[in-house]
Amino acid sequence: MSQTLDAAANQVGKPAAAEVYHAMAVADRNTLAGVVRAHVAAKEAGLKLIVGAEIIPVDGPAFVLLATDRAAYGRLSKLITVGRRRAPKGECRINMADVFEHAEGLICCVPMSLENQLRFERRYQPGMPCDLSSTDLL
Repeated sequence: MSQTLDAAANQVGKPAAAEVYHAMAVADRNTLAGVVRAHVAAKEAGLKLIVGAEIIPVDGPAFVLLATDRAAYGRLSKLITVGRRRAPKGECRINMADVFEHAEGLICCVPMSLENQLRFERRYQPGMPCDLSSTDLL
């Protein structure tokens, strides 16, 4: 679970959270590892948990997939497993074809970031700085 998610889970644990929020979503990168802790935090706060994952396909832009029900959660889990099995330990290689194969019941959210713009244009290289002030990238 990322530090941001840890902080969010701790904040959500406050009793006032249910008065402000109706639900919380969790989306770790290419994993569902933070779901159990997020479920506990959401339950303690009286919030509905929306489970998802940020998916980074090797041949497309990054996006978040949110599961709409248990069957969709199973497909999301299987998608991530497919990507992990074809990659070295600790890595995940998901293709867009994999996403399409497992997409039923998943809601796709595409964040509009510079990294995503570069991925969409197939100009992104891992580790490259994404300087927002650089006009040649936009």
